[in-house]
Amino acid sequence: MFQNFLLKKMLRTQGVPEAQIDMFIKMMERDPELFKKIAEEVKTKMDAGIDQQTASVEVMKKYETELKKLL
Repeated sequence: MFQNFLLKKMLRTQGVPEAQIDMFIKMMERDPELFKKIAEEVKTKMDAGIDQQTASVEVMKKYETELKKLL
């Protein structure tokens, strides 16, 4: 998929190891709706003034159980 290609390219430029990129792509393919929810919640928190890293950590903790199931 073209979207996966772009995501892989972006993650590579940020220095994410190839194995982690592949794992992340597979997780997204298994439950795309979960990742859509996560992205929306992170954006909402960022719009409220929280930095991206803090917002991401908070939302990922909220969905920790669901993310572990995807591994």
